[in-house]
Parts: sequence; structure tokens; C-alpha cells
Amino acid sequence: MMEVLKSDTNMKEIDKKSLLKAKQLFESRDIEKIEVGTVVGLQDIHRYIFDDLYEFAGKIREQNISKGNFRFANAMYLKEILVKIEQMPQCSFEEILQKYVEMNIAHPFLEGNGRSMRIWLDMMFKTSLKKVVNWQYVDKTKYLQAMERSPVNDLELSVLIQDNLTDKVDEKETIFKGIEQSYFYET
Repeated sequence: MMEVLKSDTNMKEIDKKSLLKAKQLFESRDIEKIEVGTVVGLQDIHRYIFDDLYEFAGKIREQNISKGNFRFANAMYLKEILVKIEQMPQCSFEEILQKYVEMNIAHPFLEGNGRSMRIWLDMMFKTSLKKVVNWQYVDKTKYLQAMERSPVNDLELSVLIQDNLTDKVDEKETIFKGIEQSYFYET
């Protein structure tokens, strides 16, 4: 595997390659072999998408990270935090959303958390509610603002996600356009 520096050129290439891998995850039906709502399942998604792009693909980070003024979960306590998140229920919309918010606060990987976690979220919705998020209709700015505020209050995120749920869980176009939109949030 190759180590990648965080330049704009490298990030665009990583996004392009990992987007193809994300689509392949669904097209090959390998997504059906992944545990739903577990840390191992999230690691498998991350590994699948970023293998050969990052040395740390699928590995829980051992370094502290932050974005802007927000520090994600301290690496020293991350494994214990992930055990607690995994134990959270995922039967209702509210439970699934809360689990997603907590996983976002944990941010278990050095890079690629959002792209992996949105697939992880959709798997929980699909399994428990027979719905997925139609990401192509989720506004980037509103989503990023809602995610930023979600550790304090997840109502904004809840409304945004709930308004964009669809029962087209197996429609290839919805899934692939959603994955593409999900990648747009990272640029």
C-alpha cells in the first residue's frame, strides 16, 4: 500500500479511486457481507473503500485529530468509546441517528470518516427501517452545518435526514448518485 500526502491533487485522486471502490462495494454485493451497525462493519467499509490508498485503511486511529476548532474523541479512549457506541440500539430512526452522531464525534479513522460513515448509516436505516438517505437531495451546506451542531443538538440533522429518506433501497441509480453526492460533502 502507498502512503499518501494530503495535497489537493492527491485528495482528488483518492476521492476518484475511493468513489469507484464505494460503487463497487454495492455493485459486487459485498456490502451484504458487512456487519450492520458495528465497529467491525465500519472498519470493513473503510478498508474496502480506501485499501491501496491509505496505509491505515480500516484501522482505528491512534492519534488525536481535529477539524477547525473541534477535537474528535481522544485516541487514548477511542477503543472504549467505540465499544459503547456499538452497544447503542439501532431500531428506530432516533436511535440510528444518535448512534451516527456519536460515531461522528468519535471519528475513528485518520481520514475518510464521513464517506465511510454515511454508508454505515444507510446500512442501519436499510436494515431497521427499510429506507436509505437519498443523499443527492441533501444540501451540502445544510448537512455540514447540521453535523457541526449535532453534538449539542441533533434536531437540525434529524429533520434534514428524515426529509430525505427513501424506500428505494435497492435502486442502483439512487444509491450511486447518493454516493457521488456524499463525496461532494468532502470537497
